[in-house]
Amino acid sequence: MALAQRVAARVGVIPIVGAAPIFVADREGWAREAGLDFAYTTFESGPNMIQALASGTIDIYVAGVAPLGVARSRGVEVKVVASTATGENVFVATPRLAAFFKPGTSHAEALRAYRIQTGKPAQLATQPPGSVPNTTLQYWLWEQIKADKADVEVVAMGIDATQQAVLADAVEGATIREPALSIVQRRNPAIKLVAVGDELFPGQPGTVVAISSAFLARNEDRVQGLVNGLVRAGALLTRDPDKAAPHVAANLAKGIVDLDTIKAALKSPASKFTIDPRAIIQPTKAMQDYQVKLGSLRESVSLDGVFDTRFFEKAPSAT
Repeated sequence: MALAQRVAARVGVIPIVGAAPIFVADREGWAREAGLDFAYTTFESGPNMIQALASGTIDIYVAGVAPLGVARSRGVEVKVVASTATGENVFVATPRLAAFFKPGTSHAEALRAYRIQTGKPAQLATQPPGSVPNTTLQYWLWEQIKADKADVEVVAMGIDATQQAVLADAVEGATIREPALSIVQRRNPAIKLVAVGDELFPGQPGTVVAISSAFLARNEDRVQGLVNGLVRAGALLTRDPDKAAPHVAANLAKGIVDLDTIKAALKSPASKFTIDPRAIIQPTKAMQDYQVKLGSLRESVSLDGVFDTRFFEKAPSAT
């Protein structure tokens, strides 16, 4: 049943396909049925959004789960009520580095061979320290493939800058998400997908919907309605991505990315829509522990205070 009185909800979002469930819930009218009128602000990364969350200028955070541990450690009260996507971040190599990733050659050997031949480490672009893309890239490099730190230089930049750097061949590789993966490979098929989400970080947690505790306390029924809508949106995106694509394009592409590219992005190996927040609690704990090792998080934060799973548990299954 739709709530008669709607309230304004200020939504912070990063422009990635992982945020698609919030756009679909909005465009299908399910957010309005829940009593919410969305006003969006776009950010370049989750860490950049934390200040807005801390200052109370956004009510709903739609971005990577990793920065929320930092937010929590700084006293920012926020609750994750839903996941939206997992395994989003993938690693791509631009043509001059891609040539070194050959059958029978390990990834670490490929990076070493590039440095030996060129005399310089491969520059790999990703988002700022503390973000999911940065954390997953470093985990892949140092824990999964055991790369030599002399062979790699990690360069932090925004999402748009990363995509442009890959297309301009200004870096040797990057962690990117959809729709950037579909965009860059369509424009230059020589850009190689080297490793997908779970290869970078097992069970890689990604984008979540988190609500400021103050907003949640005033609007529990509306948040329940929103999570109900997210469950329906996740089902639609999985069952019929072509039908969902115009909703995503309207919020994400804004005329810059064509609808066919958005459709491809929704069907990509980098797009797995997972709404159940319980599925990412343990991977988030593992990621948080690794952030402590990296130094981007001072200490692990109890996830008992971060995830609020009761809204998903009460949500009707999508049909």
